[in-house]
Amino acid sequence: MLTVADADQLLADHGMTLTTETVPFSKARGRVLAETILADRDFPPFDRVAMDGIAIHYDSLANGQVTYPILAIQRAGEPLQPLPDPTGCLEVMTGAMLPTGADTVIRYEDLSITDGVATLTIPTEMERGQNVHKQGTDRRTFDVLLPAGTMLRPVELAVVASVGQTSVSVLKRPRVAVIATGDELVDTHQTPLPHQIRQSNVYMLQAALYDMGLDASVHTFPDDVATITAGLSTLLTNHDVLIMTGGVSAGKADFVPEVLGGLGIRCHFHKVEQRPGRPLWFGSSPDQQRVVFALPGNPVSTTMCFYRYARPYLQTAMGLTPDPPLYVELAKQVTFKPAFTYFMPVRLEAMPDGRLLANPLPGSGSGDFTNLTAADAFLELPAASTVFPAGTLAPAWSIG
Repeated sequence: MLTVADADQLLADHGMTLTTETVPFSKARGRVLAETILADRDFPPFDRVAMDGIAIHYDSLANGQVTYPILAIQRAGEPLQPLPDPTGCLEVMTGAMLPTGADTVIRYEDLSITDGVATLTIPTEMERGQNVHKQGTDRRTFDVLLPAGTMLRPVELAVVASVGQTSVSVLKRPRVAVIATGDELVDTHQTPLPHQIRQSNVYMLQAALYDMGLDASVHTFPDDVATITAGLSTLLTNHDVLIMTGGVSAGKADFVPEVLGGLGIRCHFHKVEQRPGRPLWFGSSPDQQRVVFALPGNPVSTTMCFYRYARPYLQTAMGLTPDPPLYVELAKQVTFKPAFTYFMPVRLEAMPDGRLLANPLPGSGSGDFTNLTAADAFLELPAASTVFPAGTLAPAWSIG
């Protein structure tokens, strides 16, 4: 078996590379740029008025002038006008072009205007060039505005729109299928027999993927080699990522590793020195274009393995920075004897002094998925110790 660190390294060594696609910029929220966005002109493209008020030539003010006849109005969106007389002024609006011959804007709050004449009320506090956003002070033509690899938030989309691009090249989002295996499973609308249970893992995984901006299809196969083989073969043709739950342990009906191998998916690891989630399986196609996570079927194991391994892997593949763990303090002592890394559900509590405490929620084992409704994270406790005193600092992986 591998250590958790070994598993992390193998995941990093076998990252998938997604191709690109072009989408309308209005549909690109949350996507990752696959091209560089350049300035198509200076930012701002002209000397821009930054405050409503009057535009003057500062030398007149320096010579003691405090009253200015208003000669015209320069509004935003109008062609450039000149200041025809350096002893006069133009009323100007925020966003307008600074009139030729003017170099300073005095805001309305520092003026009184009567009968078409503006009078400064605090002339000693004025400076040359004030309230003017000079051309090119933000960016110059052909400057890089957004490098490839940038996640497009609303503010980045505004930049894309500002250079006139109606579409952008972005990394494709992986096509994901979620699969459960097991004869004991029935769907949510069905009434289970005494020996059956309603499936829930696939819907947890589907919802978790939706939180990442991914729409995943859901599938269920019985414990039958032929059915699983046919189903997975079809899904591998039409999807980039399969996330499976169940069928990877050591039982006589755990056919998933055998079937995946037969379909050409190379196993990079199977079984990790951790609890829960020990039977975790990860593999890919030889060209690294198809990736499979086969998670243990117990609900707590499924949940932990997805948030600890699959989610960061997919975030990296999508060009995103994986969510880092939180470093928290254990609220009370925990004992765990096997020499495995222990992932324990915890409820996080913010303290007034800024510390973040992890309150243990051990539950009744890896089948107790209702216990997770009270949890915020899985605390990762190392295999090197068996007793973890209160105050132990450890990483915690958020869920939900």
